[in-house]
Amino acid sequence: MPEIAPLLELRNVSVMRGSTLALDRLSLTIASGEHVAILGPNGCGKSTLVKVVSRECYPLLHEGFVLRIMGQEVWDVFQLRSCLGIVSHDLMATCTREITGREVVLSGFFSSIGIWPHQQITPQMQARVDSILDRLEISHLAGREMTEMSSGEGRRILIARALVHNPKALLLDEPSTSLDLHAQQELSRFLSKLAASGVAVLLVTHHLADIVPEIERVIMMKSGRVAADGPKEQMLIPERLSEVFGCQVEISRRDGYYHAW
Repeated sequence: MPEIAPLLELRNVSVMRGSTLALDRLSLTIASGEHVAILGPNGCGKSTLVKVVSRECYPLLHEGFVLRIMGQEVWDVFQLRSCLGIVSHDLMATCTREITGREVVLSGFFSSIGIWPHQQITPQMQARVDSILDRLEISHLAGREMTEMSSGEGRRILIARALVHNPKALLLDEPSTSLDLHAQQELSRFLSKLAASGVAVLLVTHHLADIVPEIERVIMMKSGRVAADGPKEQMLIPERLSEVFGCQVEISRRDGYYHAW
């Protein structure tokens, strides 16, 4: 039986954004099917890492550089986006317009925002959208325009969009940004259910409360590098968090969730 390639394999990955070294010879490997959180303060390189994976920005080429996604170094961007479902705050901002939830989810088949006249929608696509909306318990949002949805509802529609291709993994960049407390709790239950169903979840965040119980590994970033990497119980302790975030941090744990202050 052939060995399954890692979901992500990065070695010595560096990225310049303007005059700033956003990633500094970053190295990490994430196995296929693994639930992982990438945690760190603003400006540590988390979002740049997401953009590297989604091919929105490109690393510097130097000796020892490796960037493989699902075992491949070269990808067609549209093919990549059908294998790796990505949900980001930037995508949410782009999709907040007068288009329905169903149109947004259907647009995932074309990697577009909304549906255009030249795009041919098949009965199989419609059936797949119905199935995803039903599975995620958001069928009631299908006919509602994105401008009429709450931030939490819109975020769930984007997750449905990311899942239409049955991707290998779901990559979420700061998923709770701009959500109120109720919406954050709803999103956490939503992600927990997805992870338990077998969808691999890669969560990028600076909020400990985003890390659902099903996530077992935490990679901590600081200054464009991996600062620590290991089992969640060994990573989410006051000493490590204080070092990474640069301030005194205390934590509590309840029902598998962590909270910091």
